[in-house]
Amino acid sequence: MRTDITKINEQTPVGELTEGLMVFAGGTSKLFNTGEWRTNTPVFKADLCKQCLLCAPVCPDVSIPVVDGKRLDFDYDHCKGCGICAKVCPFGAIEMKEGVE
Repeated sequence: MRTDITKINEQTPVGELTEGLMVFAGGTSKLFNTGEWRTNTPVFKADLCKQCLLCAPVCPDVSIPVVDGKRLDFDYDHCKGCGICAKVCPFGAIEMKEGVE
């Protein structure tokens, strides 16, 4: 018997958890604020951004929201601070800062 993935939290007994290979419910990571794992934080500099959107598709956590063809500030609840976005930005519109902001 598997525990409903939406009901898993810090108090869930380990015996009720499903082995990793048996969890197949897609899109469930948005239910968990994984941004607290971050050790570095990207800072969006809107004044330097040219809206080329090169950063959004490379984000492994889908933490760069795009609305109506324009990128918005980071979704810090899910961003893990990998820095890939900063590396692909040709305009210096993303700066990595040490620590969690």
